[in-house]
Amino acid sequence: MSTAGLTPEEAARWADRAGLPLPPDRHTAVAATAQHIHSVVAVLRELDFGDTPPASVYRAGEEEHDVAV
Repeated sequence: MSTAGLTPEEAARWADRAGLPLPPDRHTAVAATAQHIHSVVAVLRELDFGDTPPASVYRAGEEEHDVAV
């Protein structure tokens, strides 16, 4: 689902399909918010996590702290 050039009418249609009908005065704000979220996610997709182990490997409380105060 792409939000490139998302119009307020399209945002209203998507919301309605998801069972979340919007009042007409919210269409523009929802479209702008969806486009902002899409731009943030697009930046995150560009990050390289090649050497980062998956979350399932992490064990809380087992990390070593190497901090100088």
